[in-house]
Amino acid sequence: MSDTNSFNGFPKEGLQFLRDIEVNNNKAWFEENRGTFDSYLMVPAQDFVAALGSRLQALDPAIVVDTRTDGRGVLMRFYRDTRFSKDKSPYKTNIAGMFSDGQGKKTERPAYGFHMSADSMELMAGMFKFSTAQLAAYREAVAGEGSGKELVSILRALGGAGEYHLAGEHYKRVPAGYEADHPRADLLRYAGLYVYPPVLEGRYLSSPDLVEASMNYFKTMAPVYDWLAKYVAE
Repeated sequence: MSDTNSFNGFPKEGLQFLRDIEVNNNKAWFEENRGTFDSYLMVPAQDFVAALGSRLQALDPAIVVDTRTDGRGVLMRFYRDTRFSKDKSPYKTNIAGMFSDGQGKKTERPAYGFHMSADSMELMAGMFKFSTAQLAAYREAVAGEGSGKELVSILRALGGAGEYHLAGEHYKRVPAGYEADHPRADLLRYAGLYVYPPVLEGRYLSSPDLVEASMNYFKTMAPVYDWLAKYVAE
């Protein structure tokens, strides 16, 4: 990470690395090009995490800004876990990260996330999958008169704010213990809850404007994060 902690965009060399590794996904090629990976992809990724993270702390002061690249910080590991996968490619072809409050695994907390390929960046806010205890808390909150209507109001406002999408629906039926015709029956079928906006096009990736563009979306999605932190996370 640079001493100035500033983000100036991802260099073309780093974005080209992501394109190249799609067709050269092997250890020999990676090691030969590790210098490019470190200097033109990981360093700007760390700067992006630092710059965006400091802005996200205005939405939630508990957000942890950790620029480590080994998976223990905001950034996900670039190395794939191939133990249970038919695809034995050792490396990912994207840069991804999740900002959370650090109270446990970032994948099990409300989070603001990003997923960058060579040509675009996708964003999200919410939780991909609830633990057993979180799922029970989520259903109770959805069924609750006040908290359930609060969530509906948040999602309705998002729908009016632009092209935001809701995801996480998993179950075909309303879970046992809840009426099939419950007014929020659709939300009771979710196993996680997150929202995502339109993708940020490639022109943003090489620009410092990527931070501001990401924040504009995160500000709009923040009520979903806040609702999950209030009713589900604990």
